[in-house]
Amino acid sequence: MSITRSVLLLAFDQQGNLYGATTTGGSGGGGTVFELTLSDGTWTLNTLYNFTGSPGCGPYGTLAMDAAGNLYGTTYCAGANGAGNVFELTSTGGSWTYTSLHDFTDGSDGGYPTSSVILDAKNNLYGTATQGGSQGSGVVWEITP
Repeated sequence: MSITRSVLLLAFDQQGNLYGATTTGGSGGGGTVFELTLSDGTWTLNTLYNFTGSPGCGPYGTLAMDAAGNLYGTTYCAGANGAGNVFELTSTGGSWTYTSLHDFTDGSDGGYPTSSVILDAKNNLYGTATQGGSQGSGVVWEITP
């Protein structure tokens, strides 16, 4: 796999592994979430999740990681409505499970998020969407656990 476009910032876990995302590429064409691990001075790339869909619809912003090691992010134009979504990746038994937490409609809830996801101490997620909302100019969103 070649990383076509990656986010500017990466999330670190407690072991020093790096996590990031691409907007395009991967086996599904719609971007990836990946892990980089360092061992004996060599970085190893591990693709955790492949998004399906159109190139450029994957994550644009930085991922967030909670204390349990779950990853959170947004896609630009993936999701059930094609207007992006907020997702969670959970590691269980050496594999990662994808869950869509919210599918934007490009209506009052917004659409086409490009921001990074921010996670607060209570595991509330925050971000912005570039379109939709009451004025059609985007929204600030919050998802509570």
